[in-house]
Amino acid sequence: MIKTAMVMAAGHGMRMRPLTNDRSKAMVEVGGRPLIDHMLDRLAEAGVSRAVVNVHAHADHLEAHLKARQKGPEIIISDEREELLETGGGVVKALPLLGTEPIFICNIDAIWHPFEPVFETLLKHWNPKKMDELLLCARADWSLGYSGKGDFHIDNGARLTRRTEDSADHIYAGVQIFKPALAKPFKIEKFSRNKIWDETLKRGKLFGVELPGYWMHVGDPKAVIAAEAVLKEVNRDNNNV
Repeated sequence: MIKTAMVMAAGHGMRMRPLTNDRSKAMVEVGGRPLIDHMLDRLAEAGVSRAVVNVHAHADHLEAHLKARQKGPEIIISDEREELLETGGGVVKALPLLGTEPIFICNIDAIWHPFEPVFETLLKHWNPKKMDELLLCARADWSLGYSGKGDFHIDNGARLTRRTEDSADHIYAGVQIFKPALAKPFKIEKFSRNKIWDETLKRGKLFGVELPGYWMHVGDPKAVIAAEAVLKEVNRDNNNV
């Protein structure tokens, strides 16, 4: 079991405007619940008891919401009010809070169908003797709210390589298993977690597992509307069973 997660919630959510004019992206509601609650509730279902949440944009509003939560993981704040450190620097700053055992790292704009066992699937495939990082990957053609060229190729042994052609079949789906020690060589400064992935790729220890279903990247207001429509359809189907 993995008991600790880091939830990346510090971003401004510029592409989500005007919904983020008065709140952080983490507090944008989908289906009547803030994005961050979707992630924290799923983490709780997977047995995670501690969630380190980094804050920057509209930090006071987000912190107040997190303190008012009545269930789910214990919340520990990693404060980036002074400087937004992006996905890599944010992890480095949070290292004293993360412990030494493998953790989940989660983006708050990743949503999937309620019945898809995402964290359980990652844990089932996790092999810490062989892997340093295990990324949840989604098929680009099964993803809502994504229009890029893809990120990775997955070989028959689940090892990842970067896109080297015009496109790749798989994209990073916003959740991974991570060994905190991997961040120790890096400074507390603005940088993307791609820099850490590049080092893991050089060692041949970056692996991926395909999401067993449909992934929704909720990155702008149109994607919010589309994700809500999908969730309504799923709930309607479940109620009719």
